[in-house]
Amino acid sequence: MKEMALKYGCNPNQKPARVFMKEGELPFQVLNGKPGYINLMDALNSWQLVRELREATGLPAAASFKHVSPAGAAVAVPLDETLQQVYFVEGVELTPMATAYIRARGADRMSSYGDFAALSDECDAQTAAYLRREVSDGVIAPSYTPEALEILKEKRKGNYLVLAMDPSYEPAAIETKDIFGITLEQGHNNIKLDASLLQNIPTQNKEIPEEAVRDLLISLITLKYTQSNSVCYAKGGQAIGIGAGQQSRVHCTRLAGNKADVWFLRQNPKVLNLPFKADIRRPDRDNAIDVYVSDFSEDVLRDGAWQQVFTERPEPFTAEEKKEWLTHLTDVALGSDAFFPFGDNIERAVRSGVRYVAQAGGSIRDDNVIETCDRYNVAMALTGVRLFHH
Repeated sequence: MKEMALKYGCNPNQKPARVFMKEGELPFQVLNGKPGYINLMDALNSWQLVRELREATGLPAAASFKHVSPAGAAVAVPLDETLQQVYFVEGVELTPMATAYIRARGADRMSSYGDFAALSDECDAQTAAYLRREVSDGVIAPSYTPEALEILKEKRKGNYLVLAMDPSYEPAAIETKDIFGITLEQGHNNIKLDASLLQNIPTQNKEIPEEAVRDLLISLITLKYTQSNSVCYAKGGQAIGIGAGQQSRVHCTRLAGNKADVWFLRQNPKVLNLPFKADIRRPDRDNAIDVYVSDFSEDVLRDGAWQQVFTERPEPFTAEEKKEWLTHLTDVALGSDAFFPFGDNIERAVRSGVRYVAQAGGSIRDDNVIETCDRYNVAMALTGVRLFHH
């Protein structure tokens, strides 16, 4: 198929809409459902991300996309008992593909609500079963087992979007984009992100262990497909906080750092033992957890809101308790899609456990950023590569 009509563009008033190839056939097949304009923007960006993660790490990779930026991205690193409980899969023996998507979805479950999922490898029945129980708009993968496809076809009353991507497809060297009737043209961003980019380490601490290298690559590849400005915190084979589309880099660092903090606070025993009602819906549970770790207070307890989701009134999660718990968040990797102009980014990052940084470098204030890293014993690599994405 060379082209396909779409219901509308980004908004219902934007008609007509279609997807087409100037040359050749579309490199994906629609196995179920009907794609929309934003669906395809998410699908095609997320597919590139997981394909590159697979190549860089050698592990199955997954991403959870919303509005053309990832809410989460991960590779198939086994989950420990705590994360199994946090991601609500305790006691389940997971396939590598399912593990990668559960990690990607678990990074920021509120942002992943209604996501578009991307899988680097064949979608198996277990991954499909996990997708079926979550609120998701669609999935893209190179292939599906027959059982997985049948499971996904049952989702959303048979309307769940399932795309099969040709893994051998390579885009043209030159890409174009129209804005206000004017065409812009540029070379496709085909720069390869691998460990060779992490060799220039100007900080006193020059030790970046193998797991941190992996996490820095996850961070950088995630940023390559995140709307700029952006930074990404990563740990344990997954993104744990992504700050996208901010005009100020320190605001990216704060936003992503706050998300990383929430990810770790969800692992506190107080959160793991919250007395949820048996019939609570997953989105309501996720929202309640976010409120509890973010701004749960005596005021919330007094107004009786807890009765909607809990069987009994939970104890408050105090600011002092949260601050103490966050001191245990360590060995986090942080990537930035461009240089850090000031050391305040590092100051904020270390509050969320960052010990390893990869950024482009080239600022007139590089010396200040390096000095700040040295103050906190942070190892920082200057990649020399900017990763803006729009």
